[in-house]
Parts: sequence; structure tokens; C-alpha cells
Amino acid sequence: MVNVGTLDRTLRVIIGVVLLISPFLPPLASVFAGWGAWKFLVAAVGLVLLGTAAFRSCPLYTLLGIRTCPLGKD
Repeated sequence: MVNVGTLDRTLRVIIGVVLLISPFLPPLASVFAGWGAWKFLVAAVGLVLLGTAAFRSCPLYTLLGIRTCPLGKD
């Protein structure tokens, strides 16, 4: 079921890419240096956001009954 709208999808892609690559970029890697395994969690959240944007479906939205897309566009 499609429940992620266009604006929501765009924001998920942008934030997902930033979260996915930021812990591993050299200028930002020093910020995440003391984070240990947490930097992989940040990257995993980015990957989940990219996945939900690609499939236009968010399981959490389904559980909460949220739709950010128009009802006629399934």
C-alpha cells in the first residue's frame, strides 16, 4: 500500500542520503570518530529512509494510520 507522498518521499531521499554517507565522509568522520557502532546505526537509518522512499510505503505510517499521499494515487 502506498502511503508516502511526493514531498515526504523527497525529504526521505535527501535525509537518507545525508545520514547514509555522513559518518564515512572524511571531513565528518572525525565528528563520528567517538561514536563507535553508532555511526553504523546512523547509516542504517539512512538506508531505511531510502528504502521507504523507493517503495513509497512506510510500515510505521501503516501502523499509525498516516498517509501523506493523496487517497486516489495508490
